[in-house]
Amino acid sequence: MGVGASSVILGNSRRLLLVEYLRNSEGRAELREVVEYIAEREGFTDRKHRKSVYVSLIQTHIPKLEREGVITFKRGVITLIRVPDDVTVYMETVKKNDISWSSFYIGLSAIFLIAGVYIKNLELTIAAITYVIVGLIHRRKIKRL
Repeated sequence: MGVGASSVILGNSRRLLLVEYLRNSEGRAELREVVEYIAEREGFTDRKHRKSVYVSLIQTHIPKLEREGVITFKRGVITLIRVPDDVTVYMETVKKNDISWSSFYIGLSAIFLIAGVYIKNLELTIAAITYVIVGLIHRRKIKRL
């Protein structure tokens, strides 16, 4: 599997969610389970949205991932063959009632920002502003994935 596989996966959030689900399901799952998972993660579980997820997986995402040697799809079952090493970096999973690392760092930086302003320390304030901005950029990129 070449360089293309990681860009194929990272190029679309549904492909990334598919691989994430398979990794958490010991590498095998029925298509309907994956459809439910992706629809839920996207925040829309109505029939119309689930159908949209199903169609996009069948027509686009599963064939692409099969061509790249990432998965196989037979009789409604998707099997994970392998994941490119650099893809796992982007698969931050956050459990329910937990916060992401980017949110944690944004919050921590905001505390330092308030402290810097309060004690009138310019260097601390500038550093905190920088970290808040970096955290926001990272959070935005993760949400897009």
